[in-house]
Amino acid sequence: MRFFILVTLFGLSLAQHTPHFKHGRTSIVHLFEWRWTDIAAECERFLGPNGFAGVQISPPNEHIILDSPWRPWWQRYQPIGYNLCSRSGSENELRDMITRCNNVGVNIYVDVVINHMCRASSGEGTHSSCGSWFNAGTKDFPSVSYSYLDFNDHKCRTGSGNIESYDADVNQVRDCRLENLLDLALEKDYVRGKVADYMNRLVDMGVAGFRVDACKHMWPGDLSAVYGRLNNLNTNWFPGGSRPFIYQEVIDLGSELITAKEYFHLGRVTEFKYGAKLGTVFRKWNNEKLMYTKNWGEGWGFMPNGNAVVFIDNHDNQRGHGAGGAAIVTFWDFRLHKMAVAYMLAHPYGVTRVMSSFRWNRHIVNGKDQNDWMGPPSHPDGSTKSVPINPDETCGDGWVCEHRWRQIKNMVIFRNVVNGQPHSNWWDNNSNQVAFGRGNRGFIIFNNDDWDLDVTLNTGLPAGTYCDVISGQKEGGRCTGKQIHVGADGRAHFRISNRDEDPFVAIHAESKL
Repeated sequence: MRFFILVTLFGLSLAQHTPHFKHGRTSIVHLFEWRWTDIAAECERFLGPNGFAGVQISPPNEHIILDSPWRPWWQRYQPIGYNLCSRSGSENELRDMITRCNNVGVNIYVDVVINHMCRASSGEGTHSSCGSWFNAGTKDFPSVSYSYLDFNDHKCRTGSGNIESYDADVNQVRDCRLENLLDLALEKDYVRGKVADYMNRLVDMGVAGFRVDACKHMWPGDLSAVYGRLNNLNTNWFPGGSRPFIYQEVIDLGSELITAKEYFHLGRVTEFKYGAKLGTVFRKWNNEKLMYTKNWGEGWGFMPNGNAVVFIDNHDNQRGHGAGGAAIVTFWDFRLHKMAVAYMLAHPYGVTRVMSSFRWNRHIVNGKDQNDWMGPPSHPDGSTKSVPINPDETCGDGWVCEHRWRQIKNMVIFRNVVNGQPHSNWWDNNSNQVAFGRGNRGFIIFNNDDWDLDVTLNTGLPAGTYCDVISGQKEGGRCTGKQIHVGADGRAHFRISNRDEDPFVAIHAESKL
């Protein structure tokens, strides 16, 4: 019997590593702070037709509303309760979005905040996205309902009640308040039940899984107990018995007291070393060169491939928070960002997530952005603006929409086309010009040096003329950008100036004329 239970639990944990992508789709996009109505439209008009596998959405639960003009993005990460009305829209709009996205093959992954509630200093009142009354001072959240009995203050041994040192001991990191946020007692069966009920409402609506915030601050055993209570996915869109996909935010750059591997058995984990290291390589800092990425992935000390969710930047570290510091390449460095994202999407390691951002008014003082708190484009009343789509398919009104940039959108398609093919036909110039293929389905080449590239290489592809999907794409039987001719021997000539708008070229089986 004991063996049966162990096998069952092992099977459940493996199932939670599976993103349940629809056939031929491979990448998630984080539509950060988008409204539900806009996400529904984006699934139908762009994400579905262009082969995106899923959307990570911002936390949908009731959250604190801070007084105007302070409507920061991080108020979404201060729950007041689990009612499904947020800055992104109502419960009905959320349900409609999940249905419409599922119907066009795009999964929804919910960012869930279950480690804590709002800050202890938030006072009392009804300044929440659903209008519920709460009192942070007395730890009273009747809409859940939580009371002072449901928080960890009695377990914390620091003078302030906050985490004072990440190097002191794991108990402090997991039982004390993260930046004065009221820390939930997840060891309590009552609290576990409330969290699981919230997540199950979303599962029953049709979501495919969860990005779980701040996992380092929760005990793996507590998370296992919560995940074990989750329902199977909705059979309207997923095979019977499918378990929710779990990917957990654990910042581990290699010198952490709490490590990512403590969470591998529960689901996938966000690999923060990926964006930090690749950003350093593309910036050519510390004498790093692209040629060193020949063994990219586990060869660089990253977590096992089957456990990793990878990204170039996320909503935290593009603002200088989280992990990676100034090495992180963001849309502000758009030329390098396109190259780094393309490298990630071409390479077979991990489940890939693309960032889709909004702009804010950067104000750097002593290396620190004073405006990193700024929320999404908003109306004077604080409500989030819709995302307008320009005639050239980019976004306006402060929305960046990196996922709509031709180069990134086409590399999402590239990854779909080469899925399952091995990393092959590596070439480098002993510096920052590199190329590699994906079996006989795709080939990509980068010039990140300060001089031109001019070389003939074995692509591994069948003979023919291919459209470069970076400078253009295949449309109506012709190329709108560069053409690459592959000979009968699989070899092709590439010429890339270091002054090109995008100094890289990518071709794949479906870009062949």
